[in-house]
Amino acid sequence: MMTLIVVVVVSGALILGALWGIYGKLSNRTEGFLVALAGGALMVSAILELLEPATHDAPLSWALLLVLIGAIVFVGLDYLVKQRWGGDSGGGLLAAITLDGIPENLALGVALIGADPLSVAALSGSIFLSNLPEAAGGAKEMSKNDHSKGKILWLWVATALLLSAAAIAGHYFLDGATKESLAYIRCFAAGAVLASLAIEVFPKAYKEDNYISGIATAIGVILAFYLNSLGK
Repeated sequence: MMTLIVVVVVSGALILGALWGIYGKLSNRTEGFLVALAGGALMVSAILELLEPATHDAPLSWALLLVLIGAIVFVGLDYLVKQRWGGDSGGGLLAAITLDGIPENLALGVALIGADPLSVAALSGSIFLSNLPEAAGGAKEMSKNDHSKGKILWLWVATALLLSAAAIAGHYFLDGATKESLAYIRCFAAGAVLASLAIEVFPKAYKEDNYISGIATAIGVILAFYLNSLGK
């Protein structure tokens, strides 16, 4: 039951964000603030919920190498996406969220194996905070390009379903995997998340909200660190 709730909450953020971006009002500064806050939260969770626990179950050198590989893979795929759709297009952001979200949600499913609700709250909450404004911004940009609102919404719904499937697969199909294998998946996902923060999240936040994004990032770090402390 906890797995289903977490998956619905996290992936539902994409649909809620898309609805907000298509039909609601979202100023650039509000979007930038929310993206920066989400980035700060996700950065803490990537380290404390994915990377740090993984180092206890796998050799440190291999764990860190998988972080680097995850970052390299994300950057390479993100580059190809931007060559295809353009860096500022909503379609490019949609593809980037998908590339980042698959290993991220796979790791979320893995994290749910044998975990208590509070320890998972930090990671799932941070992914929710990240997905909501990113989906809103992406849908908003896509609607500016005269795309059908219904088509845009269905694209985001399909993305949410894909990422939900990744989380469910991570939880059920990897339940019997060794701790070392799960650790490597977490490290790969952490690398992809950190790379996405560097080239997608924080630059966008600064562009939209300038220096206030620095404060928003700190707030996100505080929130995620507090959530993480509840599970200790």
